[in-house]
Amino acid sequence: MLDESFQWRKEFSVNDLNESSIPRWLLEMGVIYLHGYDKEGNKLFWIRVKYHIKDQKTLLDKKKLIAFWLERYAKRENGKPVTVMFDLSETGINSIDMDFVRFIINCFKVYYPKYLSKIVIFDMPWLMNAAFKIVKTWLGPEAVSLLKFTGKNEVQDYVSVEYLPPHMGGTDPFKYSYPPLVDDDFQTPLCENGPITSEDETSSKEDIESDGKETLETISNEEQTAPLKKINPTESTSKAEENEKVDSKTKAFKKPVSVFKGPLLHISPAEELYFGSTESGEKKTLIVLTNVTKNIVAFKVRTTAPEKYRVKPSNSSCDPGASVDIVVSPHGGLTVSAQDRFLIMAAEMEQSSGTGQAELTQFWKEVPRNKVMEHRLRCHTVESSKPNTLTLKDNAFNIPDKTSEDICLQLNRLLESNRKLEDQVQRCIWFQQLLLSLTMLLLAFIIFFFYSLYS
Repeated sequence: MLDESFQWRKEFSVNDLNESSIPRWLLEMGVIYLHGYDKEGNKLFWIRVKYHIKDQKTLLDKKKLIAFWLERYAKRENGKPVTVMFDLSETGINSIDMDFVRFIINCFKVYYPKYLSKIVIFDMPWLMNAAFKIVKTWLGPEAVSLLKFTGKNEVQDYVSVEYLPPHMGGTDPFKYSYPPLVDDDFQTPLCENGPITSEDETSSKEDIESDGKETLETISNEEQTAPLKKINPTESTSKAEENEKVDSKTKAFKKPVSVFKGPLLHISPAEELYFGSTESGEKKTLIVLTNVTKNIVAFKVRTTAPEKYRVKPSNSSCDPGASVDIVVSPHGGLTVSAQDRFLIMAAEMEQSSGTGQAELTQFWKEVPRNKVMEHRLRCHTVESSKPNTLTLKDNAFNIPDKTSEDICLQLNRLLESNRKLEDQVQRCIWFQQLLLSLTMLLLAFIIFFFYSLYS
């Protein structure tokens, strides 16, 4: 598999694939693209089969388009699975291309293993039944279970209506167009650099105000001072005292512990933002950015669900060696979803550049795309406290700490039960194969008997 994968990457020049490698007409057609998420938070990889016409002359370009999107996604998400959406609505016999389907399946089996969550096949015409029986033989027994044949009603078991187009019974107004490339649809969140309080916080506001509100205002005021002053030796004493005051106020916050180490910023948490449930009251979460360069770094935060969240600050800058705390808060009682994503964008600024809102706005208009660092974060809701969750009350959950011996004991029990389950599965498979063999033998005997009787 390694050898085949490397040979394929060399043959297709996968590392060098970009927009200019793909014919413009193919990108404009919208046969293949990434957009939206399924109910498990996996990215949707759309294949609109009705726009595909079997043609050996364009087959290589279409294969490169598949490789381009998968490689682009793999570099960004680093192992997060995708759900393939085979949209077969309005599909005719000219669209059946078994070589192309086989290539797609091979991509997930060999070139991008473990990237496939499931294949949702929508509105398959009856004339393609025979074709997909062949496809099942290519997938293998394990992957066959990932095939989900759906109509308008069943498809909503896997993808919510907000990410389904109208012809699938959804409400997604998205219409494919090029240029530019369809990205992850990140937008600016609600109340950019505005107040954090939202309507659903009235029940817990009194508890939070005493130890939280003052802290958030202090942090945000420091972060949004424009332009941000550089620390010099004469100011170090007063600044240290100021920081000590802030630190004493932020004791109630549990800082994220996992860190993504980027070239411009270290971002914590590294992958997921953990939000507490509505009942728990721990609805805010924290993103910590640390500037690891010798220059000022401008940053902004975007999200796929701008109507759900308030982010403070969402567009600011960070001094060399300094850290900025970004508070993310659900808005108006809306619930956090695993489908939601956040995008941190960062770029170095010149020493002479100002850091006010007007200067930052102009800076983001002019900065080259290849100079911008991007990092994506997923959302996750938990019922109990997590180490990388911002908590406004330390004792919101009283969960006893477990010793390492208890954890090891539980892990051993889990592994043992897993082994037993695997043994049972193997026995079932063996029994099924034996039963199939006996059935075939009996069938052969019956055929031989009737052949002998009438011959």
